[in-house]
Amino acid sequence: MELTDVDVYDPDNFVDGVPHEMFATLRREAPVFLHSRPEGSDFYCVTRHEDLVAVNRDPKTYSSWLGGATIDMTEDGLETQRMMMLNMDPPDHTKLRKIVNKGFTPRMIRELQDHLEHEATTIVDNIIERGQCDFVPEVASELPLIAIAEFLGVPREDRKVIYDLSNRLIGFDDPEFQTSREDAFSAAMELYAFAEGLAADRRQNPKDDIVSILLHAEVDGERLSDLEFNLFFLLLAVAGNETTRNAISHGMHAFIEHPDQYQRLVDDPSLIDGAVEEILRWSTPVMNFRRTTTTDTTLGGVDIPEGAPVVFWHMSANRDETVFENPYEFNITRDPNLHTMHVAFGGGGPHFCLGANLARAEIKVMFAELAKRIPEMELNGPVRRLRSNFINGIKEMQVKFAPS
Repeated sequence: MELTDVDVYDPDNFVDGVPHEMFATLRREAPVFLHSRPEGSDFYCVTRHEDLVAVNRDPKTYSSWLGGATIDMTEDGLETQRMMMLNMDPPDHTKLRKIVNKGFTPRMIRELQDHLEHEATTIVDNIIERGQCDFVPEVASELPLIAIAEFLGVPREDRKVIYDLSNRLIGFDDPEFQTSREDAFSAAMELYAFAEGLAADRRQNPKDDIVSILLHAEVDGERLSDLEFNLFFLLLAVAGNETTRNAISHGMHAFIEHPDQYQRLVDDPSLIDGAVEEILRWSTPVMNFRRTTTTDTTLGGVDIPEGAPVVFWHMSANRDETVFENPYEFNITRDPNLHTMHVAFGGGGPHFCLGANLARAEIKVMFAELAKRIPEMELNGPVRRLRSNFINGIKEMQVKFAPS
């Protein structure tokens, strides 16, 4: 493939699968590449692991606040988005992160994991006698939804609301979920309203959940404003649901395509921790983020001017041949020293994923239960992917297995 054939901006090129050949061409020929867009503006495309980590860990040079975290952030939406932690730079980001960290204590994650093991059993109970299911809504989406509902204190009966609204928020490039970015804005407003109702209830009736903790958490005399809480709720509801759901879906798809690896996990449950990290590397649910340069700089030998959009691709970095041996091989016994090298959670820096350990816990309990009770699984129809160059999503995956 030639550089002239590369187009990782067009979401149509991701419908049949991630265009790994394009990313391999970029890593080999132009790891920091000035990529054009149909409307005429350009962005710098960063595809190597080393360069991605460098960008992530240098918020002074590569700002989240200036241009937002996504490729197509518009000026109209940027002002509100700048109040979301994802689009902040230090020191504002640091202050907000210190507050929300109070809700992500090891104790809360540990207590939730014990509960999730029971929920994973129930999820498998609900499908195992039928011998077939749509893995995405019936398995992969269930545990993250339960986890985020428990974590946020959302009533169990309302968790499908979170599912539907988050689909509309991240699926704006997929006609099945919505037809316009205006609908994504509408979905965000509905989530804000949901958050406000939840906050009002917790102020009157505090509980042992993250909402109550966040509303009362204080760092250096500062608390979350109502808008900051609403924006964080939206971020957590989407990120805590969508990403882990897609990691579990892609993880099962990988096991189906590599049955020898699934058999290894079935035969030896102690391999589960390595399997979780390989699933994360393989799936990379969030494929890219954007930064904007605050000054003229040089990255990978390429001069980049001030004010330029820089988009770094986690999906490409997680297939970087200079870091991962045989990167296109799904291998749950990959060298454990490399497990910490994958960048599915962002590659370090101030924006390292706040919910990384929660996501790991969910993936671990779900696949431990599946491997224990469903030792073989295969596809029962075509896999339908999300039309997106941002989220590596699976919409539908019909599977079959021996009923029990």
